[in-house]
Amino acid sequence: MTDARHIARQQSRHHSDERAQALRALLMAPLMTPAHEDFAAVRRHADELRGWFAREAGWPLHIERDCARLYKRPADLHDPSRGLPDYECRRYVLLSLACAVLERADPQITLRVLGERLLLLAADPTLASRGFRFALTAAHERRELVAVCRSLLQWGVLRRVAGDEEGYVHGAAAATEGGDALYDIQRRVLAGLLAAVRGPSTWSAEQAPVTLEERLSALVTEHVPDSEEGHRTALRHHLARRLLDDPVVYLEALDEAQRAYFINQRGAMASRLCDATGLAAEQRAEGLALVDEDGQLTDVAMPAEGTEAHATLLVAEFLANRPAPASLEDIAAFLAEARSRYGHYWRKSAREAGAEQELAGIALERLRKLQLIALDAGHARPLPALARFALGEADIRKPAAASTPSLFDL
Repeated sequence: MTDARHIARQQSRHHSDERAQALRALLMAPLMTPAHEDFAAVRRHADELRGWFAREAGWPLHIERDCARLYKRPADLHDPSRGLPDYECRRYVLLSLACAVLERADPQITLRVLGERLLLLAADPTLASRGFRFALTAAHERRELVAVCRSLLQWGVLRRVAGDEEGYVHGAAAATEGGDALYDIQRRVLAGLLAAVRGPSTWSAEQAPVTLEERLSALVTEHVPDSEEGHRTALRHHLARRLLDDPVVYLEALDEAQRAYFINQRGAMASRLCDATGLAAEQRAEGLALVDEDGQLTDVAMPAEGTEAHATLLVAEFLANRPAPASLEDIAAFLAEARSRYGHYWRKSAREAGAEQELAGIALERLRKLQLIALDAGHARPLPALARFALGEADIRKPAAASTPSLFDL
């Protein structure tokens, strides 16, 4: 009987650990295909995961045989640090056009055909009126198209069958023979790419929002029942999304209703979210952060390896110990000084004169993404969570003299 209970406890522990790992994997990869190492675990715990995400964050989770999609909808639409790495407005337009081509294409498509059909959509007068031009005649334009395709490959929307993209990038012209690639289109994954509550194509010309803020809001606005319970649930979902998706939640960033609910419920919320995800809660007077001690649930780790990560850590300590905001020039000057002490650990290009300007910009962007600083009029203003990096001088103490001689003293 004792052995049976021991086995049951082991099985229960394994079940809980696997479910937590599947939940964490979905937070980092909301669009998941069978190629992901945790996809099988996600399918095994599908019902529990669906219930947990719906209850705690109001995020729908769809799991099928060849795709899992957690529809994470951001709570903070004003965070300028969100977005895909190396993507700006032009590349997002190309991504949207590429998805429109794939939605109408046969099950297989080549990179060259994708480019040709994308050109037809890019010639739309509406895009031209907004200053968008794309001709695929220059190498940098082909490189942009390849970057979009590689994003789609990474998400599992495309699956490379044959060929290679590099030959296409370096071709003399888009129409020349030579480098090309053949892809399978994964329809179910493509259909789950957009996480909006309402698709933009459903807006009539009269209803279509105009400004960027209105468009973002229209994409993710959800129906809230007009009742006390409905508003309370909406508040809980909003705060849980911020705790799961943002590095830290500051009280000053919440409106009056959110702040009142958060102050009363943050202990219970943090406990539930931490129990399920394995995160650790750090509660302070200024707010709350859910911290991953393993550093896995983040796309910007700190501390981390590499020159930029080391420079970011140095800048964090510099700002944390500084009473006033610092300009980019102040931070660049600090890094130039730090180069004499730590430069032999940095890559060669970062040790050159003038490289401190680029390093300073990278460090500030990383700190802003982690919500450790705010950038106001070109100056970096420390936020409360940065205080954890306010390291003082090391206190080196000599060991006390031994009261009795050791064996080696005899």
